[in-house]
Amino acid sequence: MKEFKGKVAVVTGAASGIGRAIAERLAGEGMKVVLADVEQGALGKAEADMKAGGASVMAVATDVSKAEDVEALARKTVDAFGAVHVLCNNAGVAVGGLAWERTAADWEWGLGVNLWGVIHGIRVFVPIMLAQGTEGHVVNTASMAGLISLPVMSVYSVAKFGIVALSEAMHHELALSGAKLKVSVLCPGWVNTQLMDSERNRPAALMNEQEQGPTVEAFKETVRGLLATGLTPETVADRVFNAIRDERFYILTHPDMKEAIRTRMETILEERNPTFDPAALTSGGGAQ
Repeated sequence: MKEFKGKVAVVTGAASGIGRAIAERLAGEGMKVVLADVEQGALGKAEADMKAGGASVMAVATDVSKAEDVEALARKTVDAFGAVHVLCNNAGVAVGGLAWERTAADWEWGLGVNLWGVIHGIRVFVPIMLAQGTEGHVVNTASMAGLISLPVMSVYSVAKFGIVALSEAMHHELALSGAKLKVSVLCPGWVNTQLMDSERNRPAALMNEQEQGPTVEAFKETVRGLLATGLTPETVADRVFNAIRDERFYILTHPDMKEAIRTRMETILEERNPTFDPAALTSGGGAQ
C-alpha cells in the first residue's frame, strides 16, 4: 500500500499503548482514523488529543470480543468515512497463570479479546475491504508469545499462536484469490505498555475470586519490569507503518528473539522435547 493521505484506518485497542501509537502514526500520514476501544475514558482522551493535533478521527466504544460490537464499528466507519483501507486488529489483554489452574472465565476473557477479537475483525471488515477493489492492508497483532511458548502464559500464547496461524492462512488465501488486500502479523517482544494492567477492563461477569500463588505473582512482576524497559509504542508503530507500505508479512520488533524462534523450530524438526531457557525472558521478550 503506497497511498495513505485521505484513506481510512480502523484501529482496535486504540486508547493506549501500541494501538494508540499506530493510530497516531497513521493519522500523521493523513489518514482518517477510527479509534476503537473498550476503555471509554481513555478512548475519549485519545480522540480529544488527536483532534487537538489536527487529526481526522472518530472514537467508537467497542468490545472486540462481541460480534455485534465489531459489526457496529464497521457500520459506523462506513457511514462516517465511506470506506476502510487499513484495519489493525490490535486489542489485547494479558491472562497469566498455570494452565491447569486457569478458570473458564480466564479462557473466555483471554480468547474472547485476543483471538476472537481478530476473528471478528477479519470476518466483518475484510469482505468490505475486498468489495472496494482498492489496495488495503490488515495488521493482526500477535506476539513473540505466538512464536515461542513460555510458561505461565498458556491462555495468552494459545490466542497469539492462533493469530499467527490465522494470519498466515489469510495471506495465502488473499494471494490465491489475486486480491489487492494484504496482511501482516505483528509479533512484538517487550513493549512499554499497560498490558499487565489489563484487569482494569475485565468484565465483572468474568472476574475470578481466587488468588494466584507466589510463583505466578513473581512471574507477573518480572514481566511488568521487562515491559517497563521495553520498546516505546511509537517505535513499534513506525515498524508497523513500514510493513504496511512495504507489504511485509512478519513484523518482528525484537531481532534478538529470532534465536529463540530458531531453537523452537529446530526442536520440532528434530523431535526433541521442548526446553525453557529463562534467559529468553530478558533478551527481547514474549509479550505484546
